[in-house]
Amino acid sequence: MNRFTTSGMISCLALLAACTPPAEENPSAGLVSVTANMETPAVETNGDAADDMAIWINTADPEKSRIIGTQKKSGLYVYDLDGNIIQYLPDGRMNNVDLRDGFDLAGKTVTIVASTNRTDNSISLYAINPETTELHNVADGLQATGFEDPYGLCMYHSSVDGSFYVFANDKDFGDYKQWRLVPAGDGKVKLEVVRTFTVGGQTEGCVADDKTGELYIGEENVGIWKYHAEPVVTEAEEDEEDYLYRKLIRRIDNKSLTADVEGLALYHTREGKGYLIASSQGNNTYALFDRDNDYGYVGSFQVIDDREAGIDGSQETDGLEALSTPLPGYPLGVFMAQDGFNTLPEENQNFKLVDWRRIAEALKLRP
Repeated sequence: MNRFTTSGMISCLALLAACTPPAEENPSAGLVSVTANMETPAVETNGDAADDMAIWINTADPEKSRIIGTQKKSGLYVYDLDGNIIQYLPDGRMNNVDLRDGFDLAGKTVTIVASTNRTDNSISLYAINPETTELHNVADGLQATGFEDPYGLCMYHSSVDGSFYVFANDKDFGDYKQWRLVPAGDGKVKLEVVRTFTVGGQTEGCVADDKTGELYIGEENVGIWKYHAEPVVTEAEEDEEDYLYRKLIRRIDNKSLTADVEGLALYHTREGKGYLIASSQGNNTYALFDRDNDYGYVGSFQVIDDREAGIDGSQETDGLEALSTPLPGYPLGVFMAQDGFNTLPEENQNFKLVDWRRIAEALKLRP
């Protein structure tokens, strides 16, 4: 049985969130600076073009892991860990991208990549060829969103029944849909709507936690909301109010968060704990919140210029990604961010990659 939110509940839920006491803050939390280890080439068009990224881990050969970045004026880029372009797909105005491993497609276990395509208002679907490390289209025809302008996107793999899902929203209205990925035969995949709901204002950044079944959405001028990621009612969720409950876990306060709230990511520690990371676009910083301590504020970092290496910092970030899986040269994983102003020299936008050890040392984080 699917449940759908109604606009009438939004104000009640916002009131519930407003009455929630704030998490206890870390009194020593503050702003630190790190530099990037790598940057990708500038995208081919000027203006606001690069946007979001996802990282695929090649378990058979980690050195051949790949970064997938959106170019919201033209398509998708696939990069290696040194930032070299491996593949370019001019398939439309791709805005946000995410991926999940382990999808059963025609008897093979594949990684599915999903992206919002604003050229035809659809969700583009790809699988990664583990031998060539390139993407190929697996959508069963046009996967229309029904939105006027599909914008943010994230994926979720359920630990309840093993289903794979895509969340995406309409840019101007805060309307969300959740689709289940379904094999359609002949090695193709289609999407089936399982839930719709409305956040309230403009949103883009979202991330789902496969470990906890929680979905986080950034409302750009309000803060970060937490929802259930599961689309169906379980036995424990006996009433509508419990199922539809959402919580505003972090407000824009011009301290930890400054509007706009943009990209969201999760970093999972070796202890099984987690940090929620948000792009605080208004002051060019990235804020960390402790998932396991009522989302208390841990601290913020900025990515600054490294003039010796010739790699500039990052500002006005839209999409970001964090990964704790060890990669060659990055034993604690990486952080990536879109750079709205690519300098040293002045070029079109691109993406920056930071060794997580630099962030962990600067903010004194647990491994």
